[in-house]
Amino acid sequence: MLKLLLSSLFYPAPSINIDEEQEKQFKKLVDTMMNNRGELIDYPSNFPKYHFIKYMSQTGKFVFHGSNNHDIEIFEPREQTLYNNKLTKAIFASTDPIWPIFYAVLRRDNVVASFRNGCLVHRNQRYHYYSLNQSTIRNDPWTEGMLYILPNQTFFKSGNGRVQFDEWISHEPVAPIGKIPVSVDDFFYHNKVSVHKDGESLWKTWFLYKIRTLRANSKMAARNNG
Repeated sequence: MLKLLLSSLFYPAPSINIDEEQEKQFKKLVDTMMNNRGELIDYPSNFPKYHFIKYMSQTGKFVFHGSNNHDIEIFEPREQTLYNNKLTKAIFASTDPIWPIFYAVLRRDNVVASFRNGCLVHRNQRYHYYSLNQSTIRNDPWTEGMLYILPNQTFFKSGNGRVQFDEWISHEPVAPIGKIPVSVDDFFYHNKVSVHKDGESLWKTWFLYKIRTLRANSKMAARNNG
């Protein structure tokens, strides 16, 4: 029942298969990253960057944090709000290969009031949603950002339950192992970002999210064909 509800409201994560050629390239990139800790990763691969992030996630050694700031040398815990609106002093990260890219390419200084997003996990299946309010959409919301790769030793899940966000937190400072520049073209769900009304309830945004993105893409396809 929950699976049906989640898949009807949100987009299931894409299937990412790492073939032998990708694995060979990605292993070399990780080895180079570990030998040049903290430095910018030169990403020469033709494969999508979220495939590389997925490969790193599968090792069970890393978590990921997206930011507009290109020059973070160490992450310090700061007061933030968890998915359940509880305050905590922590560093936030995720094991998901796509969700952190959203935070890297969303121009935070241009966000007006609310933006809504998440990567939900239920029975090892992930579901994504991304929605910006009308004021933010009109305010040039996209930029080039940085995805940081962090060691996961001090991180733990921020919640539990049958459905939970892929949200991990650390109460200790963390230095990034590497970083990779990303643009909106690297964000898999760029064409699945909906627009909600200013002041709209979260429940209404969830209920209309997928409907809005499907309608928007249909209109765009009609204009392109016309």
